[in-house]
Amino acid sequence: MNVLNFIHAFFSDSSHWHGYDGIPARVWEHIQYSLEALGYAALIGLPVGLVTGHYGRGGNTLALIATAGRALPSFGLLVLMFIWLGFGLLPVMIPLVILAVPPILVTTYEALRSVDPSPVDAARGMGMTESRILFQVELPVALPLILSGLRSAAIQIVSTATIAAYVSLGGLGRYIIDGLYQKNYEKVVGGATLVAAMALVTLGIFWAVARLTVSPGVRRS
Repeated sequence: MNVLNFIHAFFSDSSHWHGYDGIPARVWEHIQYSLEALGYAALIGLPVGLVTGHYGRGGNTLALIATAGRALPSFGLLVLMFIWLGFGLLPVMIPLVILAVPPILVTTYEALRSVDPSPVDAARGMGMTESRILFQVELPVALPLILSGLRSAAIQIVSTATIAAYVSLGGLGRYIIDGLYQKNYEKVVGGATLVAAMALVTLGIFWAVARLTVSPGVRRS
């Protein structure tokens, strides 16, 4: 039985579309985990990246933080947090947030540093405050790169949130974990297909957000 047959068998089974273990319920759980983790990561990464990027300080420190965050194994950290904190969503959120902060933090910093200094100097010469320069001059130009960092973090979270199933939570990882345990490979393939589809949808959402929020002049440049 090839992969396409597994996919067809999974999605054509009506029992997979109803109840607490149905596709709509599992997709919604996965979306909730992903949005919560991305929100926490953005609350940490965006302010630090904006401030350090605006003042041009802390670049080496941010690079070290990013390297350390990417080097940590998400599954190993999940197991450690589960042993330390027990059941609940917190042991899942910690590794997901640690995974997502580095791309947001570093990309935001680099986005601010890549802004042409001429309009920034002109704004200072006109007497604009530092906060107005940041949000009215630098941020609109840096927004495409900042969104790319958020997009990268979101895709990593969506792909990795399957680890929630290892600590008895829900989400699309439930199909993969349960399917492997039951040797039900159509469920494994179906769950992996749903995760891949959600990652593609995430790409599409960020493309749409960029089209709506980035000015045409900045997009052309």
